[in-house]
Formats: sequence, C-alpha cells, structure tokens
Amino acid sequence: MNTCVFEELWNVICDRMENPPEKSYVVDILTHRKGIDKALEKVGEESTEFIIAAKNDDYDQKVYEAADLIFHLMLALKGCNVNFSDVIAELERRRN
Repeated sequence: MNTCVFEELWNVICDRMENPPEKSYVVDILTHRKGIDKALEKVGEESTEFIIAAKNDDYDQKVYEAADLIFHLMLALKGCNVNFSDVIAELERRRN
C-alpha cells in the first residue's frame, strides 16, 4: 500500500495543530467549541455527500467526495488521538 500521500497529509494535520497558522481549517475544526463532535459531524456530512455522489454518474464528483471523506476522517482520528499510522498498520495486518 502506497501511503506516502496519506503520511504527508497526516503530517500537515499534526503540524497545523502543533504550530497553528493564523488561519487554518484544520485548527478551526479540531479546536471548535463543540470539541470532537465538530469533526464527527463533518465525517457524517462528508459520508452522506459521498454516498449521494456514488449513486450518480459523475465520476469526478465521486473522487472529490471520497477525498473529502478521507480528509475529514483523518481530522476526526486526530481529534480523538488515534494515530493514522496505527490505522495503516491495521489495514496491512488485514491484507496478510
């Protein structure tokens, strides 16, 4: 499994939280007054959008919504202190 882009994205998410820039969507979601609920709401919203896209004929929209879902899932993982490398390791264990 080529995880390079996922590792890079995870590193960006972690860096934004450790060194918050003046304006950051990642920081806004993960420090929202709702706490982890905000990140989880986004996962639910993006899941729904992906499901709707998957039922339609627009391939590019399916790809776009899948990327949004994965990104927001990664934010939720960070928000609940799950390391993405552990998720990758679990997927690798399942492959064997």
